[in-house]
Amino acid sequence: MSGVWIFDKKGVAHLIKNPTRESFELKQPTYPGTGTVTAPGARPRVLVYLPENEMISSYEELEKRLIELGWTRFNNPMKTDLLQFHKSDDSAHLISLPKSFTNFKSHQMYDIVVKNPSIFEVRDVKVCDHLI
Repeated sequence: MSGVWIFDKKGVAHLIKNPTRESFELKQPTYPGTGTVTAPGARPRVLVYLPENEMISSYEELEKRLIELGWTRFNNPMKTDLLQFHKSDDSAHLISLPKSFTNFKSHQMYDIVVKNPSIFEVRDVKVCDHLI
């Protein structure tokens, strides 16, 4: 097993596979405005709207940008736990997001980037500190 073993205050050893400062301190890194829950040691990501160099910090902002790009809200009565957008009736492209922005994860951000090349980008929070 590769990684670093650390002992907590009770003497219990824990394996840290990809060590970072936060993982050694055994605390959750805090990055306000990211909209994502981050595991200790993980690098949080943000979705950036490139034409304005603007960090997307709510679904209202994201929906506004997607509508500008020709996406429309798709109301699916079978998936009430999701917020969905589709490009057109002739397209198979569908973006599915959790209802709550706090559950918006990086894999959903990358889905938006793939379906809107050169419009959105996923960045590390540390790179985007000036946008927050």
